[in-house]
Amino acid sequence: MAELPSLSGVKIDIPSGVTLEEIWSCRPFKEWVNKLQSSLELQAQPSQPFQSDPYTLRSITVQSVDRWGGKLGFLKVMASVTNSAGESLSGSALLRGPSVAMLVMLIPDDVELPSDERYVVLTVQPRTPAGSLGFVELPAGMVDDDGSFKSAAAREIDEELGLVIKEDELTNLSELAQAAAGEDAEQGEKLPPAMYPSAGGCDEYITIYSYEKRIPRSQLDEWNGKLTGLRSEGEKITLKLVPMKDLWKHGARDAKCLGALALWENLRREGKI
Repeated sequence: MAELPSLSGVKIDIPSGVTLEEIWSCRPFKEWVNKLQSSLELQAQPSQPFQSDPYTLRSITVQSVDRWGGKLGFLKVMASVTNSAGESLSGSALLRGPSVAMLVMLIPDDVELPSDERYVVLTVQPRTPAGSLGFVELPAGMVDDDGSFKSAAAREIDEELGLVIKEDELTNLSELAQAAAGEDAEQGEKLPPAMYPSAGGCDEYITIYSYEKRIPRSQLDEWNGKLTGLRSEGEKITLKLVPMKDLWKHGARDAKCLGALALWENLRREGKI
C-alpha cells in the first residue's frame, strides 16, 4: 500500500498498470475523497450523531479501473471507514463522476401562453447495464473533466436532439430547489445541489436542467421517432415525444425523469420558475 500526501495516514492499494498520480488526477476519485473527508471532519461537532466515537477513513483499495482512450474512466473502490469500537460503514463504491440531465419541453406555437400543452423529449436507446435495448429516459450525459455542467447539458441537447441552444437559456432546477430548501437542507457537507440516483453504491450525481421552446405543431411529428446520437461513439438513439401530463408514466423507470418532473412541477407551483 502507498499514501497520497493529501491523504495522510490513509493507505491506498491500487491495481497493476495504474499509478497514484493517475488515480489522484481522476476527477471522480478526487471529488469523492474530498467530500468524504470533509463530511468525516464534521463529526467533531456536538450535533453530529457519531461525535462520541467518530468514524475515520483508514484505507482505500482501488479494485479495478476502466480506461477510455488511455484516460481513467470508471473506478471500483472499497473504502475502510471504521470507529474505535471496530464498527464499519459500507465502503464499496463505483466512481463515475457527475452527469447532467435535461428536461426539454416543446410548446406548439399555435397555443396561447400560458398553456399546459407541452411535450417532453425522451430518448430511447440501448442500456446494457439495465439489460435493455430500448430504455426510455431523459436526455443525459457525463460532465467532462475540464467542462462545465451547463456546457455539458447544451452539448448533450445538441448531440442527442439536434437542437442548438445557448447555455444561458438553460434553467438549473437542482440549484433552484436547493435554494428553496434554504437552511433546512444545510448539513455542512460539501454535497452539490444535484440528485443522487444510487447513493448506496455509486458516487454519480446528476444536475437537472430544463429548457422550453416554441415550435410549429407540424415539427412535433417530425421529431417523434427521429434517429439521433453519435454513431461513432456507439449511440443509437430514437426520440420519443410525450405530453407533459403523461411524462410520469412514460418515464417511470428513469430516476432522472421522475426527479426532473418533481422539481419542475413544484418549483412552478411555488412561482420559482
